[in-house]
Amino acid sequence: MLRGASLFRAVRFLHSSSPRWARKLNVDMADFDRLKALFDSVGLAKSNDLAKNSALGLRLESLILAAKEHNDSVDKAAANLLQKAAGDVKTEAGGRVVAKYVAMRKIATVPQINAAVEFLKVASIGDTIDEAAFEKACGVGVVVTEEEIKAKVAEVLAGKKEQILELRYRFPGLALTGTVNEALKWADRKIIMGQIEAQIAAMLGPKTEADLADKGKKAKGAGPKAKSLTAAAVPEEASTLGKSFMDLMGEALSFHKPGENYTTDGYVMTPNTKKLLQEHLKTTGGRVYTRFPPEPNGILHIGHAKAINFNFSYAKAHGGLCYLRYDDTNPEKEEERFFTAILEMVRWLGYEPWKVTHSSDYFEELYQLAVVLIKKGGAYICHQRAEELKGHNTGFSPWRERPIEESLRLFEDMRKGKIEEGKATLRMKHVMEDSKVDPVAYRIKFMPHHRTGDAWCIYPTYDYTHCLCDSLENISHSLCTKEFQARRSSYYWLCNAVDQYCPVQWEYGRLNLSYTVVSKRKIAKLIENKIVRDWDDPRLFTLTALRRRGFPPEAINAFCGKVGVTMSQVVLSPLMLESCIREHLDVSATRVMCVLAPLKLTITNFPADKPITCSVPNIPNDSSAGEHTVPFDKVVYIDRDDFRETLESGYRRLAPGQAIGLRHTGYVFSMNEVVKDSSGQVVEVIGKVTAFKDTAKPKAFIQWVSNPLSAEVRVYSRLFKHENPEDASVVPGGFVTDISENSLTIHNAYIDQSVAGAKHLDRFQFERVGFFCVDYDSTADKLVFNLTVSLKQDSGKN
Repeated sequence: MLRGASLFRAVRFLHSSSPRWARKLNVDMADFDRLKALFDSVGLAKSNDLAKNSALGLRLESLILAAKEHNDSVDKAAANLLQKAAGDVKTEAGGRVVAKYVAMRKIATVPQINAAVEFLKVASIGDTIDEAAFEKACGVGVVVTEEEIKAKVAEVLAGKKEQILELRYRFPGLALTGTVNEALKWADRKIIMGQIEAQIAAMLGPKTEADLADKGKKAKGAGPKAKSLTAAAVPEEASTLGKSFMDLMGEALSFHKPGENYTTDGYVMTPNTKKLLQEHLKTTGGRVYTRFPPEPNGILHIGHAKAINFNFSYAKAHGGLCYLRYDDTNPEKEEERFFTAILEMVRWLGYEPWKVTHSSDYFEELYQLAVVLIKKGGAYICHQRAEELKGHNTGFSPWRERPIEESLRLFEDMRKGKIEEGKATLRMKHVMEDSKVDPVAYRIKFMPHHRTGDAWCIYPTYDYTHCLCDSLENISHSLCTKEFQARRSSYYWLCNAVDQYCPVQWEYGRLNLSYTVVSKRKIAKLIENKIVRDWDDPRLFTLTALRRRGFPPEAINAFCGKVGVTMSQVVLSPLMLESCIREHLDVSATRVMCVLAPLKLTITNFPADKPITCSVPNIPNDSSAGEHTVPFDKVVYIDRDDFRETLESGYRRLAPGQAIGLRHTGYVFSMNEVVKDSSGQVVEVIGKVTAFKDTAKPKAFIQWVSNPLSAEVRVYSRLFKHENPEDASVVPGGFVTDISENSLTIHNAYIDQSVAGAKHLDRFQFERVGFFCVDYDSTADKLVFNLTVSLKQDSGKN
C-alpha cells in the first residue's frame, strides 16, 4: 500500500492530463495516439519513439499519407524508406515526389532513398520537380543483378591478381568494395563484400602453413590487449584432415590469462576487483573456464557449430573446462525435445561438457542479487507497458527515482504473484552502448517452468542473467557473437554493481551461410507451410539436418576451424562447407555403384554360364580399407545419362560406334541395337563385351549394376534461389516466395548388393555420382539414401 509522499506522487501522476514524458517532451497526446496507430499499421518498429518526436512524426505522417494516395498498401519496407527521408525532406513538393516513388516501388533500396534526399537538398524546388533528373539521380529503373556483381568483382580482382597472389590472405580485399560500388552505384554492398571474400578464396586455393604462420605471428605480437582475431578462408582444396579447431586456427587468440582480466581493454576495475579475482583463481585453480549457453527453444544450426567448437576447443587447448549451460529463463518457448537435441548435437560434434547446468539452477541466487541491486539504488520497479519499452530512445521511466523501500516491497509482491502479468518489471538503471535505456531485469510470467514448476512467477531476462551466471560459474572467458557487443558495458556494470566477480566478454563474428535461413521462427514457418518436412530436413542447415544429410561431424568441425574467428560478420558460400565435407568423405566413404535412372543392357556374348564375381576396392589407394564383391551378369543396368542414340561431338560415353568400359569388370561394351517402347523411348540396349586387353582403350568407364537392389535416392539442391532470401530488395515477397522448385528430386534407382544391411547414416560414395548416406526412412524392404554432396565436376565426363 502506498503512503505519504509516495502516494502523493502516484496520485499526481495518475490524475495529470498527460504522462510525465509527454509533458516533458511537449507532446500532444491526441497527436501521439494518432501517429502511433498509423506507424503501427505500417509495421514501423519504433512507433512509440517516432510518435513521441512530434516534429519528425508529423513529417513522417505526411509522407505515409501521400504515399497511400498512390498505393493504399504501404508496407513495412516502404515505411522504413519514408522514415529515412522524413528527417531531411523539408518541403511539401519534395515530400510528395519521394512518397510517390516509394509507393510505386520505383525507389526501393537504401542507396536510392539516400540519393533522393541528397538530390532534394541541392535541387531548386518550387511547386514541381524535374522528375526525369530526379529519376536519373536516384537510379530509378536500374537493376543490378547478382550476376553483374559477380562479373564486376571478378573484373576488379583480375586487375589486382598479381598483388593478391603475392600477399595472399593478407591482401585487403574488402577495400575494393568502393571500387566495385563506383562501377555499380546501386549494387548491394553486402553482396559485393561477400563476392570479394568468396572469389579471393577461390583464387588462392588452400591456406598454406605459411599463411597460418603469418596470422599466428601477427596475433602473437599484438600483445595481451589485442582484439584482432584471425580468420581463415576456406579454399576448396584445403586439407583439414586430422586437425582440430585450434590446430587450424594456429596461434589465433591473444586473450588474457585467467586472473588477468584487468589487462583487457574496456574492463572496469573497482576497489574490490583484485580481491574477487583472487577468490576466482582460488576456486578455478587458474584454469580457463568457458561455456556454451544456448536457449532451449529451437534446434542448433551451423552457426552454433562454430560457437560449440570455439568454446570447447579454447578451454581444452588451455587445459580448461567448458560448461553446457541452458539459458532456460523463458518458460513460454522451451520444450524438452530441444534440451535433448542440444546435448545430443554437442556430443555428436565430439565434445563432452564438464558440467551441464541451467540458468534456472541459479534462480534463488539471481533473485537475491536483484535485491542487492535494488538496495544499492541500481534497479527499480517500473509499470510501463511492454510496447512502451520497445526500441532504444524510449526516455527515462516515470518511476526511475522510486524510493528503494518501495521497489523492494513491490519486487517481493511480484515474486509472490500479487501483481498481474504485464503490470510491473524490474529495470536496471543503466544506459547500454546502443542507447537502450534501463534494460528489464525481471518480468512476470504466470507460467510453470519445466524444472522449477510453480516455484516462480517472475523470470530474469538475458540481459540480467547472462553475466551473473557467468560470474557464479567462474567463467574466465565469456565468448559471444558480435551482436552482444552492445551489451558488454552492461555486462561489466551489473557484475560490479552487485559486487560479484566479473569475467571478460570477448566478441567474434557469427558464422553465416548464403542461400539459407537459420532463424527458428522462419524455419518453423517453412515447416508449417510444408516446404520442408521438419527441423532435420536435409535442405536446412540445422545440425540435425546436416547429420541426416550425411555431413560428418569431424568435417563440420574442420570447416569451423578453417573459417576461424574474426570480428567481422562474413557471409560464406555453402560451397566452402561442402568442400570440407567432400575432402573428409573422399578418404572415408565406401565406394559402391548406383544408377539413378536405370537403362537395361543385355550382353549377347556373356563370357560365363553364371554371374562373374568382381572385386571393388572400398576406398581406392587405401588397401587397409578392404574390398567388397559384386555380381556381373549378362543383364546389367547403366545410367540413362551415359547413353546417346546418336554420337555427338565431344560425347565420350556409350553411343553407336563408341564403346564404354564397365568399371571393375575388365570388359568393354559395344552396342549393336536398341529396343524402344510404344512411346519411342529406349528401354534396352543390346550388345557385346570384349576383354579390355583385346581392344582399344575406351574413352570412358562407367558404373553399372547387375542383379541389383532397388533404392529411393533423394537428391537435394539449394532450397532458396537467391544468396540472401531475407533481403526484401531482392525478394520483395519474403523468403517463403524464394523457394526453388527443384530443391528435391527423387530417383527410383538401382544399387549394387553390397549395401544390403546398411544402417541409418552409413555413408557411401556412389561412383561418378556423389556422396550419399542412408536416411532414417530406410527399411530392410526399402533402402532410402540422401545426397550429401556431389563429386567435383569433371570436365572430361562428357
